[in-house]
Amino acid sequence: MPRSSSSRKYPLAMRVVHWIRAAIIIALLAVGILMTNVADDFPGKFSMLYPNHKQFGILVLILAVVQLGLRGRGGVPEPAALKPWEQTIFTITHKMFYVLMVAVPVAGYCLSSTYPESDGVPFFFTSLPELLPKDEVASGIFTAAHAILAYGLLALVALHVAGVVKHWLFDQGPARRILDRML
Repeated sequence: MPRSSSSRKYPLAMRVVHWIRAAIIIALLAVGILMTNVADDFPGKFSMLYPNHKQFGILVLILAVVQLGLRGRGGVPEPAALKPWEQTIFTITHKMFYVLMVAVPVAGYCLSSTYPESDGVPFFFTSLPELLPKDEVASGIFTAAHAILAYGLLALVALHVAGVVKHWLFDQGPARRILDRML
């Protein structure tokens, strides 16, 4: 018996978390590129951009954990009707998304925690404890790791969007409606 289109959708909670997280990640990537490429006297660089980048980065980490919890509870639809090579890319990409949605904020937290001039890791109405000692060498390592991982995340976002557009514009049959699963 064919499943209805609604049973092939992700549960509402997963869809809501996905779109909120996606919007935040895209904004964080844009702000991260901006704040690392403007002069130190750029208005709001240290008072607005960095603190908001940090707290929304932590929020992405929390949302990724929530999403993993929702996935673990079940209710994930059957795999989409994809060609085997597309299913392989889909599986690898989604696993890498979760790895990077944890690794990028953790590296950012470690960077902020070890950076000698950091004024902490804000999280909206509180501050997170800095668990690592201030250390310029460690901070440099975490700076590089955070940047490399963030650019990897940017590449995955581009691949993900390209895949959705490919299915929407060029495929026929059930694969064309893959976006409907997340709407």
